[in-house]
Amino acid sequence: MTSSAPRIGFISLGCPKALVDSERILTQLRVEGYEVVGGYTEADAVVVNTCGFIDSAIQESLDAIGEALTENGKVIVTGCLGKREDVIRAAHPDVLAITGPQDYEAVMRAVHAQLPPPPRDPYLDLLPPSGVKLTPRHYAYLKIAEGCNHKCSFCIIPALRGKLNSRNVADVLREAEKLARDGVKELLVVSQDTSAYGLDIKYASGEWREHEYRTDMVELCEGLAKLGVWVRLHYVYPYPHVDNIIPLMAQGKVLPYLDMPLQHASHKILKAMRRPANNAKVLDRIRAWREICPDLTIRSTFIVGFPGETEEDFAELLDFIEQAELDRVGCFTYSPVEGAAANELPDWVPEDVALERQRIFMETQAEISTRRLQRFIGRELVVLIDEKDDDYAKARSFADAPEIDGAVHLNDAEECLVGQYVTVRVEDADEHDLYARPV
Repeated sequence: MTSSAPRIGFISLGCPKALVDSERILTQLRVEGYEVVGGYTEADAVVVNTCGFIDSAIQESLDAIGEALTENGKVIVTGCLGKREDVIRAAHPDVLAITGPQDYEAVMRAVHAQLPPPPRDPYLDLLPPSGVKLTPRHYAYLKIAEGCNHKCSFCIIPALRGKLNSRNVADVLREAEKLARDGVKELLVVSQDTSAYGLDIKYASGEWREHEYRTDMVELCEGLAKLGVWVRLHYVYPYPHVDNIIPLMAQGKVLPYLDMPLQHASHKILKAMRRPANNAKVLDRIRAWREICPDLTIRSTFIVGFPGETEEDFAELLDFIEQAELDRVGCFTYSPVEGAAANELPDWVPEDVALERQRIFMETQAEISTRRLQRFIGRELVVLIDEKDDDYAKARSFADAPEIDGAVHLNDAEECLVGQYVTVRVEDADEHDLYARPV
């Protein structure tokens, strides 16, 4: 990096898909010779990658833009909230430019207009082949598609990010291979709807390592399995063809872990949400999956207090999570999103009622999680080390995605290194975490 390089500050907000967008912008900035700095005062301009999904995320994005304007004064806005330029301009009319999500070229044009790229020395300005990453070196998000074809009444993602747009499997596998070569030990596969991967391009084929693969979920997993790293699947809907992934988990080709956003269990509420509405089939599918792969860990998210939700609907949801015995669960009270169809539904649930249901839900799930984790006590597991401090290390097993799930806490871990796979024996468990020692 040359000493005269323009300096860019960067703020990344939102979900893992937005994080990947940030990584691509940062990589392009570095490729063109810009210096990325960590503070407002050092920066010549600041890029803010925003989230626009729910009201609290919109406010967080507006606050971040305002702070950047106050501290620096030259701000370029991108991301999902960029689709709503009127909202941004009303709060912050002085931003330099506004672009929508995934519009990397427009971001770079805005940067060029403010700060032309510097001359570069190709022998000194080197990047790893996989580009700039905002995650720790040993794991990375692998985005396989943009957009979504669902029309959930509580969601505006299709309006923000468009319809499903899958990447060809060969492109994805080449990116994954670069990440693995750069030292990544865990690939977290993300999209808005991973189960639908390839549908929009009719499962077109692609060649990687002299082998033909279809652009679909199963063959993608078969390819990723050849890299010798952990592969974790996020945002998977319980479609019938997901059945074909479970044997790959049982064979150790991908982690026995599914992030499956179910949202509710009541037929009436699921219909109002415009979601698939048959929890009996979901329960049957989960039981069948666990027959094939007993270690399967399922994470899900649910919404309580959705318009029209009665005590009977909530009781049905509690009964479902008891029967499903999901391992990792998040629960949110319904939050209206501007432009979402659910805003027009009748019979809104009072906030205090929704919060009480959330409390009951999470207490119930804590008991389930505690029971589920007991099965690991006495077992040996392979874990991935995330943090290290003297003889203590914080790690994750196949059952733990970074930042959203539990952890494995290790004692006597003097010889462990961050980013290393280590075999441990589990000694204890609580409602979220395991406690172990290296073998």
